[in-house]
Amino acid sequence: MRQATFTELRNHAKQYFDLVESGESVRVLRNGKPIADIVPVLADLPSWKRWKAQPLVLDGVSASRMILEKREAGW
Repeated sequence: MRQATFTELRNHAKQYFDLVESGESVRVLRNGKPIADIVPVLADLPSWKRWKAQPLVLDGVSASRMILEKREAGW
């Protein structure tokens, strides 16, 4: 998430709204404190399609990496 002061946002609004349009969020700060988040509008998608998948990590190793290593070892 990008951060911008209120003044930066006001002076460069087009650039920040272009970022939001491309899918990035922007947090607006006033006197160093967050006052708003500008987030992209989600399309009418089912809830399960709205969030990006995050890899499962166990003990600092991704689960997919562990599975591949087990397959290579002949398990």
